[in-house]
Amino acid sequence: MTSLTVSDEQVSAAKAAKIIQPAWVRALHWTNAVAMVVMIMSGWQIYNASPLFDFRFSHMITLGGWLGGALLWHFAAMWLLMVNGLIYLALGFATGRFRKKLLPITPSGVISDTKAALTFKLAHDDLSKYNNVQKLLYAGIIIVGVVIVLSGLSIWKPVQLQWLTALFGGYDIARYVHFICMSLIVAFLVVHVALASDARA
Repeated sequence: MTSLTVSDEQVSAAKAAKIIQPAWVRALHWTNAVAMVVMIMSGWQIYNASPLFDFRFSHMITLGGWLGGALLWHFAAMWLLMVNGLIYLALGFATGRFRKKLLPITPSGVISDTKAALTFKLAHDDLSKYNNVQKLLYAGIIIVGVVIVLSGLSIWKPVQLQWLTALFGGYDIARYVHFICMSLIVAFLVVHVALASDARA
């Protein structure tokens, strides 16, 4: 009976140890992931209707089928992302998670961890703690997320929110800012998946 009790406690402890992020973080994380993928794919279809550069995205990786359909998907995901993002920011600040997880970030730490990551020597002893590269990426992507929402709003309502559009230097520049932020988010997702895969390996 005693050995059985010890075994049950060990199993419970092992399960608890596997929980790297709290439930609310995981729920908001995956909601954000779905919303971002929908926004990116529909955004590429919107971009194709009026390209900024001399290329278009393949219809195989776009969503909506045409401009009107893409806009519907984009706006639906936008509201989901905004509400979910605001909840994430509010809880992140209220619980002190951002301060505990993302600070401090030092240049020397970022350089050291980047070298270690590139040579596959980055330690993953405690997956609940972020290294300096992760801290920089997560803090940076939060800022990028705020900018892409604001630039998107200035593009969506350039007359009603003309002060916001003017803040970006006008409608056309706001489009470039929006596109650059989207590119940074896509790059972040690639690095994020790579780091997560490396950690699990």
